[in-house]
Amino acid sequence: MRVLVVEDEPYMAEAIRDGLRLEAIAADIAGDGDTALELLSVNAYDIAVLDRDIPGPSGDEVAQSIVSSGSGMPILMLTAADRLDDKESGFELGADDYLTKPFALRELVLRLRALDRRRSYSRPPVREIAGLRLDPFRREVYRDGRYVALTRKQFAVLEVLVAADGGVISAEELLERAWDENADPFTNAVRITVSALRKRLGEPWLIATVPGVGYRIDAEAGTGREGAGRA
Repeated sequence: MRVLVVEDEPYMAEAIRDGLRLEAIAADIAGDGDTALELLSVNAYDIAVLDRDIPGPSGDEVAQSIVSSGSGMPILMLTAADRLDDKESGFELGADDYLTKPFALRELVLRLRALDRRRSYSRPPVREIAGLRLDPFRREVYRDGRYVALTRKQFAVLEVLVAADGGVISAEELLERAWDENADPFTNAVRITVSALRKRLGEPWLIATVPGVGYRIDAEAGTGREGAGRA
């Protein structure tokens, strides 16, 4: 999951970003409305976390821009005001959820995961492919009934690949979806992570490399046929 956090208090924004990273959620930060709109125009996010009171275009204006874009991106609003009429106005603008400051990071994580599940309501919350079972909420992975312990980044990469249902995902897209905006586009982190992930999942190799294109889940790997190329 990749989220945009729009928050003008630097320490809070960094604390949120660092906390979300520990939960395998990539987060980019915007400290004002203009930066938020710019990031939204160039990056694909799963959820926007908006502080309503920010410099430049307000959080309300950013929310209106998201809604008018037709992307369907869920919006979680942050505010220091807990009055019912404030919340009502936020929901009328298109907010999907509301969190009043101060809040526990754990609550934010739970709300983000709930929004992500609702966003993907057409898909089952637990995905299965080629003998692989991935539970995004519990962050658990099983292969042929065997529990597979993964690092946070390995899980994030696998989640993107599994969601593609056998489709090819480029290294660039994996970097965009599983890392954040500070990731070096020339890094070999994707190749290294995929290689380590493949070994964790075991043979027959479940993640196939499509030379010059990217990676995909080999749906036939569970039948015993050896997967395509390695990283």
